[in-house]
Amino acid sequence: MEMSSEWLWHNGFRMPRFEHAACGIGFVVNVKGEKSNAVVRQALTVLRNLAHRGATGADPNTGDGAGIMLQIPHAFFKKACWEIGIDLPAPGQYGVGMLFLSPTDKARSERICEQCLEQIVQEEGQRVLGWRTVPTDATCLGETARTYKPFVRQIFIGRDPRIEDDLAFERKLYVIRRRIENEIRMRRMRDLASRPGQLPFGSFFYVSSLSHRTIVYKGMLTANQLELFYPDLSHPAVESALALVHSRFSTNTFPSWDRAHPYRMIIHNGEINTLRGNVNWFHAGQAMFKSSLFGEDLHQVLPVINPEGSDSAIFDNVLEFLVLSGRSLPHAMMMLIPEPWSHHESMSDEKRAFYEFHSALMEPWDGPAAIGFTDGIRVGAVLDRNGLRPARYYVTQDDLVIMASEVGVLDIPPERVLYKGRLEPGRMLLIDTEQGRIISDEEIKHQIATTQPYRQWLNQHLVELAHLPMDCDVVVPPLPDHTTIVRRQRAFGYTYEDVRILIEPMAKEGVEPLGSMGNDAPLAVLSERPQLLYNYFKQLFAQVTNPPIDAIREELVTSTELMLGSEGNLLEPGPESCRQIKLNSPVLTNTELARLRHIRRPGFKSRMLPI
Repeated sequence: MEMSSEWLWHNGFRMPRFEHAACGIGFVVNVKGEKSNAVVRQALTVLRNLAHRGATGADPNTGDGAGIMLQIPHAFFKKACWEIGIDLPAPGQYGVGMLFLSPTDKARSERICEQCLEQIVQEEGQRVLGWRTVPTDATCLGETARTYKPFVRQIFIGRDPRIEDDLAFERKLYVIRRRIENEIRMRRMRDLASRPGQLPFGSFFYVSSLSHRTIVYKGMLTANQLELFYPDLSHPAVESALALVHSRFSTNTFPSWDRAHPYRMIIHNGEINTLRGNVNWFHAGQAMFKSSLFGEDLHQVLPVINPEGSDSAIFDNVLEFLVLSGRSLPHAMMMLIPEPWSHHESMSDEKRAFYEFHSALMEPWDGPAAIGFTDGIRVGAVLDRNGLRPARYYVTQDDLVIMASEVGVLDIPPERVLYKGRLEPGRMLLIDTEQGRIISDEEIKHQIATTQPYRQWLNQHLVELAHLPMDCDVVVPPLPDHTTIVRRQRAFGYTYEDVRILIEPMAKEGVEPLGSMGNDAPLAVLSERPQLLYNYFKQLFAQVTNPPIDAIREELVTSTELMLGSEGNLLEPGPESCRQIKLNSPVLTNTELARLRHIRRPGFKSRMLPI
């Protein structure tokens, strides 16, 4: 039986939430927003020069993935669509969807997915202008890539004249995409239940992009195959002022056509180590979502996160939703990947207040990562707080910015280079083609941090645990005697080695306990002896790609602070959104626990749960 990535997932062999990658990323942008075919050609050159950062399987012609994101090339589409009887309106008055569909003759003749999408477009008040079959050349593909190659189509959607705002049209296209994705997913699950063990309906269906600004060409390709597979990219009329490229290296995943980058807004090299917690908290907060921009459409786009996506895809889901909900692109990126701020002594108070306020709204999406991002007008890149992924950039005298995972991806004569640099940990590189300039990290973050009186809000509503009053009637339990401590240690599963090797060095010398990386003890779930609760938990990241962090010597980038308290509406926060209790550490003393047990402040209640 042929085992596609879809079959593996539906039969429990592939777990998308564990999927990460180490890749090559890059972009080319004309700062002044001048569209040209040269930008596209240069971006494809960057991609080919990042080929060594991509990967293949045993079949050298089946790549882990490669792709490019462009601004919509109107001149090219105008001509190509005219030839098949589609008369496109002016730029910005239509959106283009790039879809993967089933390649079988039966599916292509029945057009079930296409008809379903057409119906949703009409229900949302927009017009289907027509469909275009994207020319593809599979002769360059390896056997595996060719076996699971989808049928690639483009849909052109006309804008309702009553929609005057560009972002409102982009939001409507997003609603259309989320509706068709949810519809196909539900049909697929029903089909899977009725025909277990077989490839269900809609397994090939995927929307690479649906936007009036950008379009994505990608697939299970090598960097050198992208242009060969999509002849569109070789046409001289394909012009753009910006282009993002990605060459994928799956460290511990199954490659597939849909998991190639770019996604709708990002390219990503790295992994999100905190993914499970990020997803759980985001799901929990959805019940509180209210949006004046989405209005009644909000319920149609929930849940925001596609559970079948990789960590990059899920990050893209959340970023796209935050931007369409009203935040600027750099604002959303500052929320998701904040700088290390809690121990940063030289950081301005305004910026520190911004990060502290938003820490009450959302946990950082943390891990080694270099991420390029765009909304079709602004393009930028950001590095994780530890700087564990490379990102270099060049700025030329003729208004080009080239950013990539390494230098040398594009042959630029030295006399053309205005300046060059590397992206620093936690810093952002941002180019706004509408303003026609590069905006410095300091300027953009100061501008965003001062849009609201975040420090004032924190002073009014954030409570530090140490500032909670102690009730005079509260009796802190005395410290137990030695016999009691030993009895409790045994009851909770502490061993002689735990005490001697781990606890004693910390208590006596104040030093980190040292041990080997390996552990030959039985897994907690298989052990016949009582185990501590945390022994049942294992790390979910690839250890070889995550260098160890010294929490003492690298105090700036490590933090144990956390917030307690109910969370409000993430989409439209106000001053009371930070009404929480700030803890410096999750480990509490008896005195601190007593402060929480007997808290008497508006907005807070405490309860004791019996074990």
